[in-house]
Amino acid sequence: MAKYSTNRGGGDSGGDSCELCGRTTTKLRRANVAGANLLVCSDCAPHGENRHTDKKREGTQSTRDDSERSRRKRAAQRTAKMYDSAKGSSKHWEEKGTNYEKDRLPYLVSGYGGIVESARQEEGLQLGELAEELELKEKQLLAIEQGRATRANIGGSVIRALEDRLDVSLVDE
Repeated sequence: MAKYSTNRGGGDSGGDSCELCGRTTTKLRRANVAGANLLVCSDCAPHGENRHTDKKREGTQSTRDDSERSRRKRAAQRTAKMYDSAKGSSKHWEEKGTNYEKDRLPYLVSGYGGIVESARQEEGLQLGELAEELELKEKQLLAIEQGRATRANIGGSVIRALEDRLDVSLVDE
């Protein structure tokens, strides 16, 4: 049996199989599952988008108003939850001692990672040597050379120190 409706087996042609799971039953109901209108059994009905409309409707305006208010309330709660999770705490991605607000990363020139790597190699320095000299972790310097300064939360002071030490221009002014 097909997982989705082909309108051949179990569809409008009088079949008695669930178009989602294939179970044979006489109690099928129409449900919209991922944009497809299917005849589904009672076990698969919760997967449908119209799962809340299967309940008997009173037909009164107050019931519709209550469900509209309830829907809006749930939507507002979901929006607030998404906002809270997006806002969140920055503690999990900032390294200790980094104060991003006070040490903002400036706009960097395109290809800044390659510029830093080439300049370091021209100076004859190993990654670890330059990191030690600038009092950085080696992984921070590697992130800069790989063009991941933003994701590695590198501060603007580190970029300026690299510019001074390697005599290169990394800030896009």
